[in-house]
Amino acid sequence: MKILNAEALREKPRAILFDLDDTLYEYGRPHERAMEAVRNKVGKALKVQPAQFDDAFRQARHETKRMLGATASSHNRLLYFQRMIELLGLNSQPAIALDLEQTYWRTLMTSARLFHGAEDLLIELRAAGLPLALVTDLTAQIQFRKLVYFGIDRYFDTVVTSEEAGVDKSGLKPFEIAAAKLELERGDRVWFIGDAECDVVASKQVLNAATLQKLHDGGSGRAAHAGVDGTFHAFPALRDWARGVVGRP
Repeated sequence: MKILNAEALREKPRAILFDLDDTLYEYGRPHERAMEAVRNKVGKALKVQPAQFDDAFRQARHETKRMLGATASSHNRLLYFQRMIELLGLNSQPAIALDLEQTYWRTLMTSARLFHGAEDLLIELRAAGLPLALVTDLTAQIQFRKLVYFGIDRYFDTVVTSEEAGVDKSGLKPFEIAAAKLELERGDRVWFIGDAECDVVASKQVLNAATLQKLHDGGSGRAAHAGVDGTFHAFPALRDWARGVVGRP
């Protein structure tokens, strides 16, 4: 745990907002396993070589994001797989696209684990009487499924997805909706806990939030983003520090 701006983090917050992907659980390795499961299924069902699959998927993802912009649907794996199949020279094949999407998310979730200590932190913050919100990109259904799968849905007072907001977090509106649901005012001290630079920028713009960045070890590690107020690698360290500010439950 490293405090970069002690003044921003000395007061007990009125509420705490969390990101989900790559903040409360690791996304990278489960995503790789999920893509491998899809790649294998496409190879057997459609006789497509791995390199062909990778090229088509990469192009499908790029085209979908370019067409849809910073919206929840731009992250939709079903759309990626539909377009990928088309790029492989086939028709849309809805049944196959649906099967690939289910394979992807089933493999990702069964491979994913909450970061050590993440649930303990949520429990203690709830016990301390702090309202908690989850602000996340992607569609509501899959993000709700993750929360239920991990067993952490009960800890959040509200969840805001980019599907509900109509735009990703970088467009600021998800944070505005979360603030309204929590009845926050501009002067309220709020913490945001996330991993991406856009989260730091957006949460500060909308809420003037104090930001705590989850850093990752190994190849997926990131340096501290400009303007972040504190960083941590492990949730137990964050929990121990937070007790000194919010108090023990």
